[in-house]
Amino acid sequence: MSAHHAPQINPMLPPEKLKKGLALAALLGLGGLAATGAGYWMGEHEQFYGSWLLAFSFYTTIALGALFYVILHHLTRASWSTGLRRVAENLAANLPLMALAFLPIAFGLHTLYHWSHADAVAVDPFLKIKSPYLNETAFYIRAGVFFVVWTLMAFFYRRQSVAQDKTGAESHNFKMRKLAPISMILFALTLTFAAFDWLMSLDPHWFSTIFGLYVFSGSVVSFFAVLSLVALWFTSGKSELGLTIGNLHDSGKLMFGFIVFWTYIAFSQYFLIWYANIPEETIWYQVRLSNGWQNVSMLLMVGHFILPFFVLMSRHAKRNRLVLGLGAAWMLFMHVVDLYFVIMPTLHHHLHMHWLDLSSLVGLGGVFALFFLLRFRKVAAVPHQDPQFQASLEYDNA
Repeated sequence: MSAHHAPQINPMLPPEKLKKGLALAALLGLGGLAATGAGYWMGEHEQFYGSWLLAFSFYTTIALGALFYVILHHLTRASWSTGLRRVAENLAANLPLMALAFLPIAFGLHTLYHWSHADAVAVDPFLKIKSPYLNETAFYIRAGVFFVVWTLMAFFYRRQSVAQDKTGAESHNFKMRKLAPISMILFALTLTFAAFDWLMSLDPHWFSTIFGLYVFSGSVVSFFAVLSLVALWFTSGKSELGLTIGNLHDSGKLMFGFIVFWTYIAFSQYFLIWYANIPEETIWYQVRLSNGWQNVSMLLMVGHFILPFFVLMSRHAKRNRLVLGLGAAWMLFMHVVDLYFVIMPTLHHHLHMHWLDLSSLVGLGGVFALFFLLRFRKVAAVPHQDPQFQASLEYDNA
């Protein structure tokens, strides 16, 4: 039997590909932010804050999904996920950027959140009960804690991983695995409370104990969609990164799996609230099943589950570059729709779309992509010195 020889790879992203990506990201970021700023100065303040919250939530959840992937990789000591780990590490490293993007939301607190008005709390017994938790000081402190915890975890795992590129020492893996259990607990708690604070409290009279898990499931779906698109881009043309069709298949499988998980959580939340029929719980869905919002509900049911379920179910579909790319792009669009469904009915009781929604997504997305790509200038696109890297490339669930 002949010995297996690993192919020679160049772990750095090709400079010409990186240059094109950076130029496009900078152009989109500058144009989108300029348009969004113009909308604010034109007096569209309420719409600006709502649209910015949509864009902020979209990109923050992608970064959090990436952080989850990194922690889970080390928690389970997996080998198959090694080749794609650097993409997740660089996405998670954007969380400090999202802390800066949170500032407009902090400034627009009184526009977005009804509970932040003292006069409203004074005449509402329900808000009085929640005021020890839902108040401006606690809101800002918790946001600071969330971003500090996320940033420390993201930087720790990326720093250890990049250091391993130079030494190849397995001791870096041991350090990351050692902190993975506590990291996962902190991740679960902070994401859940961030979902409560930034999204669920838009309607302070409504509550759902499963809402944090609902936001988490959407975060992971959107991350694997981004991971699939980035992996497709990395392997387009003459690629020497070593990534295989099996790695693409892996990201597609996980995206498919979490699409089903999102559906389970979304249906469970709706079914339990419908069955209990408690007015303060059902009002959230009543608003979203009338005045045009019922169309968005149907779009989510068909577009976030039925359509991608049957398209991506086949093994062959997930190993087809075109189908996987279209499926991933579609799921990112559906994640926007999902967050739009959560956020916008509190601002507009009738279905209402605004150009600031698009400009905010494009502007913040351009900046998000720019900082993500800048990290590949001096750092390898794959963790090529990780002892598990070769096993990742050879793994193929054929």
